[in-house]
Amino acid sequence: MNESTKTAWLTGVLFTFLIAGLGYLLAMVPGFDRAGQLAAAILIAVFYRQIFGYPDKLRPGITFSTKRLLRAAIVLYGLKLNIEIVLQDGFGLLIRDAAVIIFAIVVTVWLAKVFKADKAISMLVAVGTGVCGAAAIAAVAPILKVKEKDTAMSVGIIALLGTVFAIIYTLLRPVLPLTDIEYGMWAGLSLHEVAHVALAGEPAGEDGLAMALLAKLGRVFLLIPLCFILMYWMNRKSVESAEAKVSFPWFLIGFLLMSIVGTYVIGPVIPVSDEVLEFVSGLTTWLLTAAMVGLGLNVSLQDIRSQAMRPFLIILCVSVVLSVWTFFVV
Repeated sequence: MNESTKTAWLTGVLFTFLIAGLGYLLAMVPGFDRAGQLAAAILIAVFYRQIFGYPDKLRPGITFSTKRLLRAAIVLYGLKLNIEIVLQDGFGLLIRDAAVIIFAIVVTVWLAKVFKADKAISMLVAVGTGVCGAAAIAAVAPILKVKEKDTAMSVGIIALLGTVFAIIYTLLRPVLPLTDIEYGMWAGLSLHEVAHVALAGEPAGEDGLAMALLAKLGRVFLLIPLCFILMYWMNRKSVESAEAKVSFPWFLIGFLLMSIVGTYVIGPVIPVSDEVLEFVSGLTTWLLTAAMVGLGLNVSLQDIRSQAMRPFLIILCVSVVLSVWTFFVV
């Protein structure tokens, strides 16, 4: 790597963190605080692309953020998953979580076929809706060999819908005939991102929020087997069409190992302060946001109008049906 390439790489990485920082500031503005840093940063990146175009000179660093930092964020994201709690206290929820994921993917893929929507974007938003939003989309995108711009559009769709649904849930909470635990379970089973679940679950108090996060963690846990199922499916397609096989997603092993460390090592074996854990959680958010900025810079609004409108309407309908169905399930 020569000096100019190094400079472009470093400047590009810093550029994604700059926009991530602007997203952090924008997320402090009333209204945008409901969307969060990630969604705000993507929004800024998309509008930057429309006004100034893609910064080609910074491509090496932006690409590094989009790919390498994204995988690092997913690995660190594993610390948020407490496997023992999911397996011991949430087995019944795990069955419902699996049903949610299957429903979201099967129905979305079917509707995409019926209405001739973009297959790649439809599959990504289906996974994002069924599992855990942006993190799930980022995890399956390389397995499905999806273009970066399609990944970015999918993340944007899920961020928008999840935020709107979470706000609606909080407004409906006072009039719903559900206990705090039931409401929390409903939010955890049906909402898109962990942040959306936390936002919607807060009005239910500590017990309701804990149940919401437990239900959501079960869906995060199921991301691991889902990725391996998708990898098997893609490799079978590759054999049939003589394409190159999907490379093994080693970052998922890192995700699983970090989940094991967070569950059985940190605390029981190695005491770690809350401040350190909060720092790691914040670092994970920043890395994921910087990566999403890189994806957002690849988005063309014209492409959204031509490719993503049908997937958006489909996943909106699926999300509404999912909310109604899980409401009666709890």
